[in-house]
Amino acid sequence: MLLPLAWGSLLFPGLFGLCAWGLRRARPAWTHNDCVLISTRLVSSVQAVLATGSGIIIIRSCSHVITDRHWLAREYVWFLIPYMIYDSYAMYLCEWYRTRDQSSKHPLTIFRNFLSKNRLMITHHAVILFVLVPVAQRLRGELGDFFVGCIFMAELSTPFVSLGRVLIQLKQQHTLLYKVNGILTLTTFFSCRILLFPFMYWSYGQQQGLSLLQVPFHIPFYCNVANAFLIAPQIYWFSLLCKKAVRLFDAPPAKKDG
Repeated sequence: MLLPLAWGSLLFPGLFGLCAWGLRRARPAWTHNDCVLISTRLVSSVQAVLATGSGIIIIRSCSHVITDRHWLAREYVWFLIPYMIYDSYAMYLCEWYRTRDQSSKHPLTIFRNFLSKNRLMITHHAVILFVLVPVAQRLRGELGDFFVGCIFMAELSTPFVSLGRVLIQLKQQHTLLYKVNGILTLTTFFSCRILLFPFMYWSYGQQQGLSLLQVPFHIPFYCNVANAFLIAPQIYWFSLLCKKAVRLFDAPPAKKDG
């Protein structure tokens, strides 16, 4: 427990600082806001790759979806805790650098705007820290490592989401890279954050000899409720991604360049 916490506490802030420093030296024309946002997205992508890799290892190691164990299912959760705390602060730092040149913005106003604009993401982080971590580490007992690995796999879409945000920051929405990345973002997000939940139900059904439609009626009610709470924000974010994609491909060339 202590080792993953310590490594996470050092890795994520340290990597963020190193990226920000390196970008400032390599791209002096970029603003502090550019460097901070891009550094934040790079760190998020690194965490996503680590989480996805851990998820793949766990899933491949668990032949029985209920009882099989893998040490990463618990240890990576401890590693994830400092990332969630760091990421909340990094999001605020991005907001502060974005608005600090507006002289009318009081620090308290900036903080309030940050909470208002990011309330869903902040809630998402808080749920992970105060609900999912206790469930994953204590309340589920010795069962369900396979499903923890599945949840880790949801991070597969994060590098593509991050790249899209970086391209927007650098005003590269008109490029082919932005369009291709948008397609990959939609594909990975839908596969690993929406279809993930039917996949978990299907995997359980295969183990228990049940059809996909029978599974919700053969598992505890709180499991269905928990999955509903987890998938709801994913559906909302996916709808936002779809709206952005429609605007991008339907907009005239002059508007895309703007």
